[in-house]
Amino acid sequence: MTAVSRTREARAGLGMSAPALTAIVIFFVIPAVASLLLSFTDFDIYALADLSNLRFVGFQNYARLVENPLFWKAMGNTLWFVLLGVPFVVGLSLFAAMLVNSRWLKWRPVWRVALFAPYVTTLVATAVVWRYLLHTRYGLVNYLLSLFGIAPVDWLGDPHASLPAILIFVGWKTFGYNMIIFLAALQTVPRELEEAARIDGAGWWTRLRHVTSPAIAPTVLLVSVLTVAAMFQLFAEPYVMTQGGPAQSTVTILYFMYEEGFKWWNLGSGAAVAFLLFLCILAVTLVQLRLARKAV
Repeated sequence: MTAVSRTREARAGLGMSAPALTAIVIFFVIPAVASLLLSFTDFDIYALADLSNLRFVGFQNYARLVENPLFWKAMGNTLWFVLLGVPFVVGLSLFAAMLVNSRWLKWRPVWRVALFAPYVTTLVATAVVWRYLLHTRYGLVNYLLSLFGIAPVDWLGDPHASLPAILIFVGWKTFGYNMIIFLAALQTVPRELEEAARIDGAGWWTRLRHVTSPAIAPTVLLVSVLTVAAMFQLFAEPYVMTQGGPAQSTVTILYFMYEEGFKWWNLGSGAAVAFLLFLCILAVTLVQLRLARKAV
């Protein structure tokens, strides 16, 4: 291929990708840079009304966040959501995918639709329904527990139970999406390898460990990265179900950012929280990729 042909090919590729690149720059790059610049200002409701009130304050927003106990409380809650929620959601999704991929399961298309349905339902509506299910006196969950002689649990009013309650709801709501990704990966595993392992006397656990797991390892990494990002950005679930309570036990970093920016109108401080959240997600993702590379 001559230099002229390569130049034409590069121009053709750039021309075809230009619309997508333009959309990325307009809707992602420019807002991200603007948010970063905003975090170094005291942008508030007064500056929103008149930009002449906008002032450059350097790292003052970040310094205030470091000194704010609620920021560290929100960060700690978010880390708990990540540490507990990621293994729970990934494990539940993989289990569901293996279930609907099993040969012995009847009506598999029906099961796939039923398990994927929670993901496509409206989040706010399902969160309201779960609030009633978890109600201390009238909730179905406590009624079922009472059948086994277990005292009612104040799921959304007890600081020790509210976080697990939200995690259960998040797992139920989101596992269907990851299930579809895992299902696609499981269907690419050669049946010949599984049959050969079965003929050689390998049990279910041995086949899962030495045949299935290596084949779907890249998909597990992808789902883990997506789930980590989603857990770091939890907002609607605690906002609808607990409003950050009780005793600020479910205030996440995104919930804190929302209150800083749109409740107290400290938009500069809210932008600083958003940038710190971006750094946290980036750091955890890089650690995941490094660990995955070492494992491979």
